[in-house]
Amino acid sequence: MPSFAAESGIDTSAPSRQSQTLAFIGLGAMGWAMCEHLQRAGHALRVHARDAAKRERAAQAGMVVCNSPAEAAQGAAFIFSNVTATADVEQVLIGPQGAMQGARPGVVCIDHSTIAPAGARRIGAVLAEQDVGFLDAPVSGGEKGAIEASLSIMVGGEAATFTLALPLLRLLGRTITHIGPVGSGQVTKLCNQIVQVINIEGIAEALRFAQAEGADLQRVLAAISAGLAGSRMLDWMGPKMVAHDFAPGIQARLHAKDFGLAAAIAQEAGLHLPALQVVRQQLEQLMALGLGQDDISSLLCLLERGSDTDGRLREHDAT
Repeated sequence: MPSFAAESGIDTSAPSRQSQTLAFIGLGAMGWAMCEHLQRAGHALRVHARDAAKRERAAQAGMVVCNSPAEAAQGAAFIFSNVTATADVEQVLIGPQGAMQGARPGVVCIDHSTIAPAGARRIGAVLAEQDVGFLDAPVSGGEKGAIEASLSIMVGGEAATFTLALPLLRLLGRTITHIGPVGSGQVTKLCNQIVQVINIEGIAEALRFAQAEGADLQRVLAAISAGLAGSRMLDWMGPKMVAHDFAPGIQARLHAKDFGLAAAIAQEAGLHLPALQVVRQQLEQLMALGLGQDDISSLLCLLERGSDTDGRLREHDAT
């Protein structure tokens, strides 16, 4: 489906030059990069984060640091959030100290978190009762994409609300697609995660197969990258796996959370998605081994550890 901008003929070639007061809640690696882009465009940032070091960093950058989401929302025209789970979004937007306690009617909330579609719909309904617009706008592209403002942003919400937010979203991403009503952005993000992580598991299994057969992994990677197996994910994850560089780019725990969401929705809908279930189990094994903070490419480690005949993981030095 084409983006709403393409369908409506809206000119989005240039970001809005009008300075606005914006609230941003959640200053992780992704959120921080987004704040920097918004600030560089001339907007005034009111931010909230739980971590003291992140608050100090924001203060040194000239952002107004607030003690609660409610305080951050005061005077803001748009309220951005980028936190971890559905409960977190509910807390920072509609909780006792949530942004809605300080927001004025007519503002727009843009949530970049990856959460349950049903949760997004529930939050959107609550905000609509308070005359507040809501877009669920999860992103793909990782920390690198956030830093480079090259994210793919998948948006659910009313078309008019999307139009209002589009100039700001253009500051954060390269591809902004209006999918449909509230919740559809989250559905699309989970589709993205299914394709992405099943692909990563396939790369890990292929390299483990080559490794076990004594093939030169660098040459195998070069050969398959040039064929029909080539993909952006292979270009990104393949070298990390060959080098055993599992420093976090995308932490495995985040994919485990997303796959848990997708698996629960699939089960409720009666869908048979075997690859989804297998990869979910692999991610759960990573969590059990304490590798959740490592990069998702550490799925290779799980395969290198192998298993005994009773299914227990063998200890194996993957380096």
